Amino acid sequence: MKKYILASFALVSVLASAQETPFKFKELVNNAALPIISQGKTGTCWSFSTTSFLESEVKRLTGKDVDLSEMYNVRYTYPVKAYNYVYRQGKAQFSEGGLSHDVLNSVRKNGLVPNSEYTGFTAGTDEKHNHEMLVKDLKVGLDSIVKNPKKFLTKDWKTNFDQKLNKKLGVPPTKFKFEGKEYTPEEFAKALKINPDNYVTLTSFEQAPYYSQFILQVPDNFSNGSYYNLPLDEYMKVLDEALYSGFTAAFDTDVSEKTFSKKYGMAIWPSEGLEKDYFTEILPEKWVTADERQAGFENYSTEDDHLMHITGILKDQLGNQYYDVKNSWGTNDLGNNGHIYMSKPFFRMKSIAFTVHKDALSKEVKKQLGIK
Repeated sequence: MKKYILASFALVSVLASAQETPFKFKELVNNAALPIISQGKTGTCWSFSTTSFLESEVKRLTGKDVDLSEMYNVRYTYPVKAYNYVYRQGKAQFSEGGLSHDVLNSVRKNGLVPNSEYTGFTAGTDEKHNHEMLVKDLKVGLDSIVKNPKKFLTKDWKTNFDQKLNKKLGVPPTKFKFEGKEYTPEEFAKALKINPDNYVTLTSFEQAPYYSQFILQVPDNFSNGSYYNLPLDEYMKVLDEALYSGFTAAFDTDVSEKTFSKKYGMAIWPSEGLEKDYFTEILPEKWVTADERQAGFENYSTEDDHLMHITGILKDQLGNQYYDVKNSWGTNDLGNNGHIYMSKPFFRMKSIAFTVHKDALSKEVKKQLGIK
């Protein structure tokens, strides 16, 4: 279990990468988060990252360590995707992907449950998440409806869809006991002080006015989630101030670059022309401008690939700073025990957006964005 440590109380012990690299890291901020787990063969990083984020929020708000169910949110989000796909006549996205606001939307309607009450595994299955066949099966059924709605769009199609989910993931609980007390999922979320309306998602792109709210145009935004748009430097400043104040953040990012490495547990953005084995020496990095960031988004070199959870800040022996990112790919044979140490230049260039509690924002930023 991690506890947050402000910069003035930074750990003096030096952290070395799990792989052989020249990097030596010192923690500046280390906020509370539960241990890394694996999303397995699923595209549900959006739920693993945001559920991890909510676990840190529970710790911050109540002082309790509570292992929340990732698959509970997944189970209730699949039908929302299905309805959207069918009602839009198959012209929308139906896949495993999603975003942080999809978890918050699920919590708003369906509450939360402990992982012990809903694992996403059913009797006779091994305890490794694998949704490959599930998604194919669901998509085949939905495409049958779209292609021949008069034949297949019956009153019970939603029930049939739910039954497929229940068979694979299990029936969601309506009541359960936790630490000797009975809860509904809605009561449990309230007891943990998780109010979805207290969370905001911030981004920085040029296709919308700064300090406005807009629907970000990325494929996984099937639910038309709204984002607050900030200038790039302010976007970075809000995140840093949040982390130093004991908050964490769920975020969406591109991970397609060679400079993102699960082997080394690092992500960097070297200056142009430095084509080499990126992690064998500390390279100078490019400080990205808003125009460069926008160009990456518009030429599709920056896409909404993966969501993770930012819990802290580190620096290397040269003073370069990195975000401590909790990933959901497990820990076996991965650098930094499954964490990604992501340089600030990489984040400036490749991140899509991040979600935080609105109390992490300064009064000035709240006023500029119209957040109460």
